[in-house]
Amino acid sequence: MVVDRFILDQLFAANCWVVRLDEDAPAAVVDPGGDPAELLASGVAVGGILVTHADIDHIGGVALLAEATGAEVWMPAGEADALRAGRTRGGLEVPAYEPEHEVTGGDEIEVAGITFEVADVPGHSSGHIAFSADGKLFSGDLLFESSVGRVDLEGGDWETLLDSVRRLVERYGPDTAVYPGHGEPTTLGREVANNPFLGALRT
Repeated sequence: MVVDRFILDQLFAANCWVVRLDEDAPAAVVDPGGDPAELLASGVAVGGILVTHADIDHIGGVALLAEATGAEVWMPAGEADALRAGRTRGGLEVPAYEPEHEVTGGDEIEVAGITFEVADVPGHSSGHIAFSADGKLFSGDLLFESSVGRVDLEGGDWETLLDSVRRLVERYGPDTAVYPGHGEPTTLGREVANNPFLGALRT
């Protein structure tokens, strides 16, 4: 499996992950948060769009990319209304789009020939989900290298976030590669062992 990164949202430097079975295969695009022009110009065939949560830097480019490519959108059921309305928490506006699919934890979906498991991971936001495939976890803004997602916005909760990380480790194991919404890739085990925000998981 091939994973490439684009930074489509320059303001928040959010990661957009492009996931393919191989270099010539269509891609599942995770969290296109800004202008998709660079991604479209790259020649990658977009086979589907996956969204972890509905903050502006993760859905800002969804409508543009979907309309340009005809790719369908998989969206967390708990946050789909934000994309439909074109308004994220905090009242920030994005191009509105009607997602073709709403998903929740426990669902299994096939996008661009790749089978993804969906996990509920609330904490940063109430309806946040993660996507897992082939030992790789696309965690959105739940977990970062040496940090975690903020919990001071509507729908955020610290204890819920910790529980979500704990459940991910129990479900997928410490060797699972994490591709976060911001920053560099890491692993679940590395973060549980070293992340200064996760000390409660080491006791």
